Amino acid sequence: MALLSLLHRLKLPWRVTLTVAHFNYGLRGAESDADQTFVEAMCRRLDMPLQTMQLDVRNRARGLSLQAAARDLRYRALHKMAQQCGADRIAVGHTADDQAETVLLWMLRGAGLTGLSGMPACRNDLVIRPLYETRRVELLAYLSEEGVSFRQDSSNGKPIYLRNRVRQDVIPALQRLVPSAVEALCRLADLCRDDDRYLDEHIQTLCRSWAKPLPEGGWAMSRSILQKTPVAVQRRIVRELLRRGETQRRSPRRNTIEMVLRAVAKQDGISLFARPFWSVTVDQDSVRFVRSKHSPRSPSLQLHPTILTVPGSMTWAGTGQRIQVQEVTWQQGDAMVAGENCIEIDADRVSQPFMVRAWQRGDRFCPRGMKGRSKKLQDFFADLKVSRADRRRIPVVVAPEGIVWIVGYRQDERWLVTPGTKRFLSLVVHPAQTEKGS
Repeated sequence: MALLSLLHRLKLPWRVTLTVAHFNYGLRGAESDADQTFVEAMCRRLDMPLQTMQLDVRNRARGLSLQAAARDLRYRALHKMAQQCGADRIAVGHTADDQAETVLLWMLRGAGLTGLSGMPACRNDLVIRPLYETRRVELLAYLSEEGVSFRQDSSNGKPIYLRNRVRQDVIPALQRLVPSAVEALCRLADLCRDDDRYLDEHIQTLCRSWAKPLPEGGWAMSRSILQKTPVAVQRRIVRELLRRGETQRRSPRRNTIEMVLRAVAKQDGISLFARPFWSVTVDQDSVRFVRSKHSPRSPSLQLHPTILTVPGSMTWAGTGQRIQVQEVTWQQGDAMVAGENCIEIDADRVSQPFMVRAWQRGDRFCPRGMKGRSKKLQDFFADLKVSRADRRRIPVVVAPEGIVWIVGYRQDERWLVTPGTKRFLSLVVHPAQTEKGS
């Protein structure tokens, strides 16, 4: 409401045409509807055009938070509205306090320069934040002085959201230590953004020289060139190539980037889905980032490779199984019964991290009981009459040295515990599957 009031006062002297946008998510029932009614009444009083839209965030993609889904929907709708009414700017009301909270949230996630850069004052020459350097308390004072009414979103007071806890607990605590904490965090964001922008421009220059476009869509670059660059540069190159072609150039997760870098450093001839619609293939000479032609509903696209830390556990979406790994002693190991749903391996013969992924064409392993002979995983499944659809759902635990376990079916013989084993790991799957081959 402060932004609306300020822009309305500047409308004539600045000769700007304003259109108000309001989105109703319906998450707070009557309160959400009352918000819309309030905005409609204000726009009628100011004689300003208003566009409203109902947005449904309940049917969001799996794994996407409510706030992230709402933000994506809101910005897509804002861009569409801007095109429809011929607007060349989208003004949003983020304040310096919002910026400080954003920087802290990214810091708690272990973000790099890009995350610590927070929100830019202007994005893509379209989204602008006129109140970017203004404190929230200043806006509240302005609203009071000008007699501008406003409404409070009740969900902003709920501690179930991390941002609310940062706003209510962390920021006040920091201000007690350093009264200028909010200003300091905003200054940190500005410094990080300058550095991040410079590095991004440098990486884009390198990618123009090193990444060659592929006929099928995507890019390929020399594996040796990538390996010779500093790790910080490798991360940024992988991130840049993975976010190309995305409408919002959204960066991949850190785990995704690290997974690709581990493949580049240690493995040959692997292919993995690094993120929806993207396949990364690493061979002896090159790293290829290919736009997948599969349907987004394809099981292989939904089952993204996932890091399995030691000790730790993860749930595999393809089967709903929970896979757990831990280091055990000889005494504990003697009490365990190895089989289809529990295996033991020599911890000194494989390195970490482990990755859980779906079957890939060309996969080979040495099934336990075959005296070291290798076999294509495709043939192994065929012998057990496992359907193609089921093969795509079965989790495969992989170490940098190779396949460790076809979960629920057979472990690889190369990493078996021997009398000389000093440390070993136990991998267990819950719940146990039935109807498996021996």
